[in-house]
Amino acid sequence: MKKFLDKDFVLKNPTAVKLYEEYAKDMPIFDYHCHLSIEEIYNDKKFSSVTECWLGGDHYKWRLMREMGVSEDYITGRKSDLEKFMKYAEVMPYAIGNPIYHWTHLELRRYFGIEEILSPETAEDIFNRCNEKLETLTARKLITMSNVKKLFTTDDPIDDLHFHKLLKEDKTFGVEVAPAFRPDKAVNIELPTYVPYIAKLADAADVRIDGIDSLCEALTKRIEYFDSVGCVCSDHALDVVMYKYADRDTVDKIVKKALNGDDITPDEVKQYKGYVLVHLGKQYSRLKWVQQYHIGALRNNSRRYMRLLGPDTGFDAIEDRSFAEPLAQLLDALDSSHELPKTILYCLNPRDNEVIATLMNCFQEGGVVGKIQFGSAWWFNDQKDGMERQLTALSQLGLVSKFVGMLTDSRSFLSYTRHEYFRRILCNMFGTLIEEGEYPDNVGFVGQIVKDICYNNAINYFAK
Repeated sequence: MKKFLDKDFVLKNPTAVKLYEEYAKDMPIFDYHCHLSIEEIYNDKKFSSVTECWLGGDHYKWRLMREMGVSEDYITGRKSDLEKFMKYAEVMPYAIGNPIYHWTHLELRRYFGIEEILSPETAEDIFNRCNEKLETLTARKLITMSNVKKLFTTDDPIDDLHFHKLLKEDKTFGVEVAPAFRPDKAVNIELPTYVPYIAKLADAADVRIDGIDSLCEALTKRIEYFDSVGCVCSDHALDVVMYKYADRDTVDKIVKKALNGDDITPDEVKQYKGYVLVHLGKQYSRLKWVQQYHIGALRNNSRRYMRLLGPDTGFDAIEDRSFAEPLAQLLDALDSSHELPKTILYCLNPRDNEVIATLMNCFQEGGVVGKIQFGSAWWFNDQKDGMERQLTALSQLGLVSKFVGMLTDSRSFLSYTRHEYFRRILCNMFGTLIEEGEYPDNVGFVGQIVKDICYNNAINYFAK
């Protein structure tokens, strides 16, 4: 029987161990999609307790606590940090088979040097020891000790990028941090937040927005501003992929209707979104950016908790609508004029792995390695089975060797152990193929592929 979380955790054969220890383990991290706060990075935030650092904003952990019947007072409510931590510890022994059990103990070991199992009996001692360590483990320290060399935050088009600019002037932090452009609020014309947001976008771009031309002008100006601060990628939450061709005059009327407070039909939503996404994609292509499409989230399903707590608090699920045809049409609209930028496609529903893995290869291009990527196992899929399924689909239908690898997609400074988790799973997969005679015993060559997936491919992919 293997010991829990031993040095060969997840690695099931000698070749897998060799690939991990000699090729993957010490590779740097490029976290090209996360939700860390640039203000907290710049200010080198010091955390008040491990509860703030570990449980604050972590809806993965919150969901388990709710399923266990824990009162919201101990999750997002006013209970003390110790009380919240103790409640989380009560849940842990019951999380057998859940990746959060692995993440929790990897984080305790890698950042705090704590090898004890978290349980109600050990929780208070672990709480105190973590807090003692956090006296010196600031936001920047947590990033650097994770061997992160480069990361992209996620930023709204109206952001002034003040802290990004300040951080670039700060030569004491050896990690390159750049913004990523997230224009969802300007795309989601069907939401009640659209009209107030467009007014803010107009102010930020110094453009009077009264139709589609001025809207596109404002978005282009903000893209160019982000570019001037070092941005090289965008990110889109395409929860439901919508595309329907419409000419400029049709979309102009739709924008005017929305700004006037009139109702927009479902077809008009598709026409507007398709037009704006194509405009944005052309700007990204012109500036040699990468665009990322995150597909298939069903968000804010509890209206009651949406009213109480707001979005991104753990009440999202996997969407099950089909999207292959509108996504193909959207990509083709850009490709037809040779203005399709490098694109990473993520699906939240594992049912859609093969859809993405086959669709991406319809739009590759000579001279660009892996121009269209099947992104890493995302959100509910960034667990062992989900990663294995994504890697299997990609390797069987494409070139996994050119994959741009793992990201955290997290708001937590402790989430970088997910890269270790991914690397172990990757090495076990490749090691098993070699051990079972499904690939030649050329560990040096495969080891270089491992290094590339861990770091090098992403560095090359996002380079202008």
